[in-house]
Amino acid sequence: MPIAGLDHVALPTADGERFMAFYKRLGFTTVDEDEWMAGRYPIYSLACGNNKINVHPDGFTANLRGPTAVPGCGDLCFVWEGGYDALTQMLEDAEVPLLHGPVDRQGGRAGGSGTGVSVYVRDPDQNLVEFICYDEPPVGRVR
Repeated sequence: MPIAGLDHVALPTADGERFMAFYKRLGFTTVDEDEWMAGRYPIYSLACGNNKINVHPDGFTANLRGPTAVPGCGDLCFVWEGGYDALTQMLEDAEVPLLHGPVDRQGGRAGGSGTGVSVYVRDPDQNLVEFICYDEPPVGRVR
């Protein structure tokens, strides 16, 4: 298959600075932050690994975006490679409450059949954010 993977997604946000601060607490880096903060560029990006989220702050309009996208429309899943205990500690340190989990989940690895343990949180716009740990043994819960 010539499609190698997902490169980036774009999400609208109601508050660009609050959104950025949240994801930076989780360990994301930023691209074009200085240009956006100075008003020289209309968007910024959050990066993790070889992937990124293009962030469309309030007031951003462009022809090449979903015409009905609104803050809170996202459902994202990130691979966490540091183990479940380190993940929950990072979330606690970042003052991000768990919404759900840990639960066993089928993720995107192994052609969509890889299994891992997931936890869920919400970001400041109420997007659902999942972290999946592929290196953890099953916890026996799927709900």
